[in-house]
Amino acid sequence: MRTLVVVGNGMVSHRLVEALRAEDTEGAWRVVVLAEEPRPAYDRVALTSYVDGWDVQALTLSGSDYAGDDLVELRLGDPVTSVDRAAKKVTTASGHVQAYDALVLATGSRPFVPPVPGHDLPGCFVYRTIEDLDAIRAAVEHAKATKRGRAAAMVVGGGLLGLEAAKALRDMGLSPHVVEMAPRLMPIQVDDGGGRLLRKLVTDLDLTVHTGTSAEKIEQDGDRLFTKLTNGTELDLDLVVFSAGVRPRDDLARSSGLAVGERGGIITDLACRTSDPDIWAVGECAAVEGRCYGLVAPGYTMAEIVAAQLLGRAGEFPGADLSTKLKLMGVDVASFGDAHATTENSVEVVLSDAVGGYYKKLVVSEPDDQGGRLLLGGVLVGDASAYNLLRPLVGSPLPADPAAMLAPEGGSSAVGVDALPDEAQICSCNAVSKGAITSAIHDQGCDSVAKIKGCTKAGTTCGSCVPMLAKLLDACGVEQSKALCEHFAYSRQELFQILSATRITTFGELIAKHGTGAGCEICKPAVASILATLDTTDRDGGHVLAGEQATLQDTNDHFLANMQRNGTYSVVPRIPGGEITPAKLKVIAEVAEEFGLYTKITGGQRIDLFGATVDQLPHIWRRLVDAGMESGHAYGKSLRTVKSCVGSTWCRYGVQDSVGLAVELELRYRGLRSPHKLKAGVSGCARECAEARGKDFGVIATEKGWNLYVGGNGGALPRHAELLASDLDKDTLITYIDRFLMFYVRTADRLQRTAPWVEEMDGGLDHLRAVIVDDKLGICEELDAAMAKHVENYADEWRGVLEDPEKLARFTSFVNAPGTPDPTISFRAEREQKVPVLLGVPEVVSR
Repeated sequence: MRTLVVVGNGMVSHRLVEALRAEDTEGAWRVVVLAEEPRPAYDRVALTSYVDGWDVQALTLSGSDYAGDDLVELRLGDPVTSVDRAAKKVTTASGHVQAYDALVLATGSRPFVPPVPGHDLPGCFVYRTIEDLDAIRAAVEHAKATKRGRAAAMVVGGGLLGLEAAKALRDMGLSPHVVEMAPRLMPIQVDDGGGRLLRKLVTDLDLTVHTGTSAEKIEQDGDRLFTKLTNGTELDLDLVVFSAGVRPRDDLARSSGLAVGERGGIITDLACRTSDPDIWAVGECAAVEGRCYGLVAPGYTMAEIVAAQLLGRAGEFPGADLSTKLKLMGVDVASFGDAHATTENSVEVVLSDAVGGYYKKLVVSEPDDQGGRLLLGGVLVGDASAYNLLRPLVGSPLPADPAAMLAPEGGSSAVGVDALPDEAQICSCNAVSKGAITSAIHDQGCDSVAKIKGCTKAGTTCGSCVPMLAKLLDACGVEQSKALCEHFAYSRQELFQILSATRITTFGELIAKHGTGAGCEICKPAVASILATLDTTDRDGGHVLAGEQATLQDTNDHFLANMQRNGTYSVVPRIPGGEITPAKLKVIAEVAEEFGLYTKITGGQRIDLFGATVDQLPHIWRRLVDAGMESGHAYGKSLRTVKSCVGSTWCRYGVQDSVGLAVELELRYRGLRSPHKLKAGVSGCARECAEARGKDFGVIATEKGWNLYVGGNGGALPRHAELLASDLDKDTLITYIDRFLMFYVRTADRLQRTAPWVEEMDGGLDHLRAVIVDDKLGICEELDAAMAKHVENYADEWRGVLEDPEKLARFTSFVNAPGTPDPTISFRAEREQKVPVLLGVPEVVSR
């Protein structure tokens, strides 16, 4: 077994180890990763999102701790300080000596800090690592705590990294100034026209932009900083962040005698091999044939090339697609191909609408003999919806008139996936072509987006190409069944429309007219949920246990409680926003004692009472209802909780009343039946203590109002919610949430959480925003009315059972012997509470 030593532990290093271990089926290589940072590899591309929740785990790359892999050793916080090429050994800062058979340098890059006098003063930072952001956060909190007005910051650099840093500072509650030496923002990615619009759009979002100038000096001014720009502008600041580009970290290569480029970077050939045949370089530190690449996608390609060579296969770096598509503070920016029209005899076609908020440019070749033109590149600012279809066409004949492709109704309607050549790259992150995807569809049976992802890795990194995968499935003639189950040939969304249009009020009538058979455990609860949402029956008939409804429910809804592993149930009273009076808290304690229930505070700021038998449930509900509490709907596919921090009422950082809003939202949406459970959160400031961005909808306070995020969730596949709208007043915020929830209820598939619903929606978040903010479909009035009806008609389901003797009679352990305890249920004591004993299951006791 040979030893591979990888120096560095970033995204590219992780991809190298991942690729090698996936292909090294015979275990020919043992891998030792020597990392400078104190944590496993994380998504540095998404570094700015760390500010949203300050959650390191949300950035950590899957599998980056290599747990359970005996052939990978990861040493954290111990960087390599020297390489002995003759002895084929490296030495780390701790003195550890590691021999190697092959060495890969993946040392990445370092921030470039212009030599401005005062750049090293306290309060000056770079923007590169999690530690950098933690340090910036501490400085921001200190500035906000010691300053009456709004704190200010300067970001040196108006490129991609600089605007990311400015966004992070704005999200932390500062007023950022962006200083860029070039005459426009993002000078590498966009042209003058795009730069002008980008400046207007980000200025509207509370950034102050200074272009064509630079910092002349930075001086200490008491506990603040004073900065003078070369154009004479003077700024009083609380901190300065340098984000003016990067330089390859080639120090280790230089000290060990490897060839480096004139402008930096470790020189490699197309196989990523350095001047030493046993040493490779990948990622931002590598200068492939003299050129460094500062994007992650080329680094991934290098990693896979090196992995292939280590396993005896050939491979060469094919060049890199430097196209970029990103959203900065809600503003779309994209560039691809020859964005600056440097190709000889190229022609620019521009559509600019400052009022509409978009700038679009295509760079095309002069017409050939048949009048055709090649697409050479383009720039999109404000509206990048056509990017996924345009970028793969670079170098190919245009399938339509370029002006038509840029028009608001053009793009995707003017160009179909059929027009793309097989070599067109659909997924630039993982270099997956259209041909590779269509081959996976036809030859490997990939008949869904999920299967394409698993087979080709397309769509598994940034996810921007996922809509294209679905379109390729359609283009290949793959019909994706939307049937709810074998009894209905319709999707849940179509059944919702049928029930809404026909006013059918029972499952029996629905299946008789529009389905087959008697139904099953899939369609019955789904239809029951739709009927409850539509509320097409009278108030009593709308109860989840009324008439036929009672026969349609699954186990939890059947008894309005959560069944546990030993056959008992848990009871969760609603505690809106986590706020509860001492009197109600006392009643919960008394109920738990009286009925001998296991008691636990949940992650959603509620109290769960475990161990109740069916016959005890109404007695428990009676005590809770009489004390002014109601069902928390922990058993239903409906709103569970709206979690909150203490907000401006108590917290010195809070800028809005998060508790009050959380209570209002939870009471408004309680009992709303939906395709899956719903969770929400309200945070009183950007510190995000309520973890609102991990919820189906989350609200974060700003000094101007509220930011609304949608489509997040925790669980096995956690996702961060995305910003739908910012700085909203409360009435507008509630209106948008109303519409979001009702649109979700009407269009999502059965058991589909909001995160995949948004992700799989054609047009994604942009389409969702157009529907519920801009009323693109003309249905907002209808959505508003539907939510108003829900709010007006809400009734507590526990109280509904207690007031109806017929429903109450359902709650017995044995129909023929009411009050008789179930002999299969028993308990034991653990940590001073009772826990279930499962018959026939060996006991495992934690001490």
